Amino acid sequence: MIFKYQNFNITKNKVKTITRRCSNSSLQKDVFINKQLKIAAYQPKLIENKNVWNIRNIRSTSKEKFSMIFPPPNVTGNIHLGHALTATIQDVIIRWKRKQNFDTQWIFGTDHAGIATQLILEKILFKRENKTRHEIGREQFLKETWNWKNEKNSSIKNDLKRLGSTFNWEKEYFTMDQNLSEAVNEAFIRLFDKGLIYRENSLVNWCCSLESAISDVEIESLEVDGKTSISIPNYEKNITVGILTEFAYKIVDSDEEIVVSTTRPETMLADSAVAVNPNDPRYSHLNNIKLHHPYRNESIPLIFDESVDVNFGTGAVKITPAHDKNDFEVGKRHDLQFIQLITENGLIRDSFEGFSGLGRFDAREKILNSLVDLNLLRGSKSHKMILPICSRSKDIIEFMIKPQWFVKCNDLSKQAVEAVETGQLKINPQIFEKEWFRWLTNCRDWCISRQLWWGHQIPAYKFQQENEEIWIAAKSQEEAEKRFKKMHPDKNEYLITRDQDVLDTWFSSALLPFSVYNWPNIDANFNKYFPLNLMETGHDILFFWVARMVMLSLELTGKIPFKEVLLHGIVCDAHGRKMSKSLGNVILPEQIINGITLEELQNETLSSVEKGIISKSELEKSLDGQKKMFPNGIQECGVDALRFTLCSQNIKQHVINFDINDCITNKLFFNKIWQASKFAINYAETKNLKIYDMKNLKGIELSEIDFWILSRLGNTIETVSKSIENYNFHFATAALKTFFYNNFCDVYLETTKEHLKNDTSRGFTCAHVLNLCLSIGLSHMEIFTPYLAKELFNYLPIIENLETGRFINNELEKKIENLLDICASIREVKAHLGVTKKTDACLKILIKLKDHEDFFNKHLNHIRHLTFSNNVELLTNATDFEKENLTASSTASHMCSFGISIKNFEKQNNSNETLNRKKLLKLEQELTNLLNVVNKEGYKEKAKRSVQQKHDEKIQKLKLEINHIKQLRNE
Repeated sequence: MIFKYQNFNITKNKVKTITRRCSNSSLQKDVFINKQLKIAAYQPKLIENKNVWNIRNIRSTSKEKFSMIFPPPNVTGNIHLGHALTATIQDVIIRWKRKQNFDTQWIFGTDHAGIATQLILEKILFKRENKTRHEIGREQFLKETWNWKNEKNSSIKNDLKRLGSTFNWEKEYFTMDQNLSEAVNEAFIRLFDKGLIYRENSLVNWCCSLESAISDVEIESLEVDGKTSISIPNYEKNITVGILTEFAYKIVDSDEEIVVSTTRPETMLADSAVAVNPNDPRYSHLNNIKLHHPYRNESIPLIFDESVDVNFGTGAVKITPAHDKNDFEVGKRHDLQFIQLITENGLIRDSFEGFSGLGRFDAREKILNSLVDLNLLRGSKSHKMILPICSRSKDIIEFMIKPQWFVKCNDLSKQAVEAVETGQLKINPQIFEKEWFRWLTNCRDWCISRQLWWGHQIPAYKFQQENEEIWIAAKSQEEAEKRFKKMHPDKNEYLITRDQDVLDTWFSSALLPFSVYNWPNIDANFNKYFPLNLMETGHDILFFWVARMVMLSLELTGKIPFKEVLLHGIVCDAHGRKMSKSLGNVILPEQIINGITLEELQNETLSSVEKGIISKSELEKSLDGQKKMFPNGIQECGVDALRFTLCSQNIKQHVINFDINDCITNKLFFNKIWQASKFAINYAETKNLKIYDMKNLKGIELSEIDFWILSRLGNTIETVSKSIENYNFHFATAALKTFFYNNFCDVYLETTKEHLKNDTSRGFTCAHVLNLCLSIGLSHMEIFTPYLAKELFNYLPIIENLETGRFINNELEKKIENLLDICASIREVKAHLGVTKKTDACLKILIKLKDHEDFFNKHLNHIRHLTFSNNVELLTNATDFEKENLTASSTASHMCSFGISIKNFEKQNNSNETLNRKKLLKLEQELTNLLNVVNKEGYKEKAKRSVQQKHDEKIQKLKLEINHIKQLRNE
């Protein structure tokens, strides 16, 4: 009989097994293990084709629920390592909660990603048909976009299933589904009616390539050290940036002039003033003067404003309120003209004769030449600066005044701040609370409109009547007219149009914690799972997504959207560099899972250029970076190795350095488990192993080494449990790795081989303990490595009603740790001498204290196995030990010294002395470091008593061993 699945319910340190079995089988105590593990070595591709993602919740009587949503990936392509990290973290958490018998719900969905998706579709369309979206029309473009969405949504879902993600797949959503779109409309209308959404002409981040406003999060900063040539969209030639230009404005009715400094000479066409600092003595005499504008045949004022940096350039700066953030504020303070210069697609407006229709950077060149002709150019120099770049199109951002929709954030942000201050909302790691307060204190209003076609069209209608326009928010034109007539019964003649803009993607995403539960319809499901228990996401979107979810949820539902926020770091390469196409260090999860040659990797990059997804300018850098990073391609590692590697990092760090070599190492670790399982299962069958109730140790007589491995198992499970509860997954994976590698395989399995070969009760016990440790250990590995665990569960016995916490014996573990340290020291010397098991050698151990004789006699066989020695002798007399003809001798711990006697061995001069000298230096350094710790000021008051005790014990052991090794060296 094969048991298909095991699920362990965990309560503190207790493990109680719930058994799931085949429908045609029944659980019996006399079941024999009768199936062999046939596959010779661990091969991910042979076992990772099983379904581990469609696990139904076990019906639970527990009233405790746990709900969580997955940050929706954009439907712009395949998932990246950041998605894989998020999915793995959340899947580990949800699997753990299921083991604790929680009623869980984990919801998956995808985001329409307005700007990103539209940009990709435009690139593909232009590459394929040499047409723009305007040429094919809105209806056809949206049809193409929906087709793209359907294809990519399916791909993303399959990728996440492959990762083993156990979502409640039947709850899947897309942010533009009808019910979610209705929630978006409802939220907009409610906020509008409360006066929290308003429309205003304001300065926004404008991308001329996209012809849309974009959010701050969609802007990258490009730092240039000085004069630099860069490529931007819609310009065949590179443009030059990083130059500080100086030109003169002539003072009206005077021969004097004021020289201004600027990095944007082309915007001088729309200057409204020149500003200087009132405390700058160079200009204090120039009150109430006007300056002649050379291109507009009018004068502009010289104004005094404390925002001007006296150390920047000449200390005088041009003010262009309609195209600069700082100038916008200066313009409002001084009631200046707001002159718009640049069109939505980056051209100079028609009103500027001689420059109209030119691209903004072509106009720059013409302005500079013209200033020379007018004898107004005063010089230029290289200048370090930061350029705002659109992360989507790579165009330089322009700041423009546009009519946009905004959410008032002042009161909303105060509620979000209060939620954290009062403890309603917990942010983990706590260090990000400062970031939370920084962002939300004096929070600027949020621009929520985008000039796109793809997205949620804004549910607002303009009623135009002569020179007056009135905006009404409504779900339909019919509803808008009803509301308008009710509000303005005297207005009968009007022109009604719906706003063509769409909402910022972050607006719809901010509603997800409650919109996925069919808000505004409040039902039992909504009340059961909302608020969510946890929101897990990257720290880079703490403000742009998490804070906005909190603000809108508190306003629209009166509740926080989730009780806790867990923030993970940004995935970078092994060198800590952000992954980017230009560096060629981008790795996709599927490439790690399946493996890929360098040639295939580079062909994929070339294909991205052909599709218009990356630019030709990025191609060369990307290919070169790939050759350096992956000269031999990427080795196949499998899903479990990827998951385990991601969880082996401290996810709470600001940056997570991902090294493909760690994946390869973990794949080898799984092979170690595979081979150990094969070994254990083989003996389970040959010894007719049955399923026993281990709670009372029925029929089983355990030795000290058995109790030790069970204690290590108990402590490992305790560490794993605590670590997962605190989201310290790296401690959990480290504990499992130590247990399986160091304790189970390297020690327990090695010490049992001799017994397993014999048909004795001891062999039967060893087989049972081996399989027990594997079965329970893998039940905790399963949350990290579902494919490996699921496969091996088919062959392992099911352990019932075993509370592993009762086996924990820390004193015993200390004793065995001493034994293992002794064996490690002996192996080190044998390796130095080149001694193998085939060498005719005898290991002689000098026991220092009579109290330790029983310990060494009891574990003599273990020492023989763990030091790979054929002959081991125990000595208690130091004189007898000194008389031995030893090839090498050293200390193994504070408990003993040892020597190795080898017949016909050609000893290298001073090899033993060199070894002992190095060991003595190492021990003395260790002692010095420890003494420095305990002698620090405040140590006695601050350090726990248990820690001080451990340090004291370690100091005494080090002193004893140092003394022993000095005796061996005749010091």
